[in-house]
Amino acid sequence: MTEYAVIAFGALTGIALSSAVGFRIFLPFLVTGIAIKLNLLTVADDFVWLSSWPALAVFAAATVTEVLAYYIPIVDHALDVIGSPAAVVAGTMLTASMVVGMDEWLRWALALIAGGGIAGSLHVGKSLVRGASTATTGGLGNPLVATAEVFGATIASILALLVPVIVVGVAVIIMIIAMRTIWRRRRPA
Repeated sequence: MTEYAVIAFGALTGIALSSAVGFRIFLPFLVTGIAIKLNLLTVADDFVWLSSWPALAVFAAATVTEVLAYYIPIVDHALDVIGSPAAVVAGTMLTASMVVGMDEWLRWALALIAGGGIAGSLHVGKSLVRGASTATTGGLGNPLVATAEVFGATIASILALLVPVIVVGVAVIIMIIAMRTIWRRRRPA
């Protein structure tokens, strides 16, 4: 692979993993750490720690805690509120970790705009879906939404390693649909 192909593949993989962060923050880190540990993925030198045993233990514990917490009423809403800025930071970190061979300032700018942007946007969209579920079902539908989110984060994380272009494409389509839906609802009739 040429140097530019390595950069492009890393950027796409990072952005695809960041889209999974929009659904669950810690699960993509766990998948990434495992992939690095199994030598399936190469990261920037300053992010090799993602595959350390202590990091994997923390990611595993945080993933289980986050997944279970979304099944608790009111806690799910609190996690959505604090999760939006956390998703931007996590998405930025994952994208930056995947980009190898690019100038530092450009790597972090790309990571913040693309990785943080897609993670934050999808997290906000997910929060709106959860809010609609709460409003229409009194919260009874939220466990179904939480299950779909875990499924989405898991599939997106795994596919991000295999076919990042498709994951990024699907994430962009989801964002466009969400933005159009929000736009239509906010327009006066």
